[in-house]
Amino acid sequence: MARLPGKVAFVTGAARGQGRSHAVRLAEEGADIIAVDIASQIDTVPFPMATPDDLAETVKAVEALDRRIVASQADVRDYGAVKAALDDGVAQLGRLDIVAANAGIVSFGAAEELTEQAWRDVIDVNLTGVWHTAKAAIPHLRAAGGGSIIITSSGAGLKGTSNLAHYVAAKHGLVGLMRTLANELASDLIRVNTVHPGSVDTDMIHNQALYHLFLPGQQGEITRDQATPAFQSLSALPIPWMESVDISNAVLFLASDEARYITGVTLPVDAGVLVK
Repeated sequence: MARLPGKVAFVTGAARGQGRSHAVRLAEEGADIIAVDIASQIDTVPFPMATPDDLAETVKAVEALDRRIVASQADVRDYGAVKAALDDGVAQLGRLDIVAANAGIVSFGAAEELTEQAWRDVIDVNLTGVWHTAKAAIPHLRAAGGGSIIITSSGAGLKGTSNLAHYVAAKHGLVGLMRTLANELASDLIRVNTVHPGSVDTDMIHNQALYHLFLPGQQGEITRDQATPAFQSLSALPIPWMESVDISNAVLFLASDEARYITGVTLPVDAGVLVK
């Protein structure tokens, strides 16, 4: 039996990776989807970002499940664009019940070496973009009589990590935002929680910039196989990385009635990174 029949979910960063996985997993359980993604490049991100074709693939994947989807390009740094995309989706699909605030970027470098633009881009997308997402969604969730906001933080939202000062600051900030929203919205029966992934098998970890941070003495291009032991060393469980669906299953749980009294929680899904 479907766990989300008649529900509508708003997923940011939905063009590929975890965002696409969340959209598909929620659709598998009966939800219709409002999907947004910038689907273009941010210059300070050191690997190719999603494209309009990627977003179109998400649409096909959801429609193949016989669910409705309203998808558009929108930059979460732009509140007006996020609000317009969400309002249009709600107008077409009728309501909003679930928010998966997933959009995020990363770049790398020691704190003293980060450029002003790299710092600003990560904070603006990863922290301010989630606030924009929640701000646009709250009136619709209230109108539906309640709902669930699931914010994608990170293991780096619960511990410090070298060469990621801007990312760590943003992901820690999401925990404070979540806890505040959980209190502010409880009387409206809107639950708010964070999910904290470890390494997930997406382009955010599989890129030369991160590989070279893990293997600083290595020259030239580093292969996925060469980088695997470095990723595996981070986890308590003997795996190098998880699949996107492993995070999607946690998002699904927090979106469902099975978690109807869970709010204000930081949920690690990290193969034991935080306990190691």
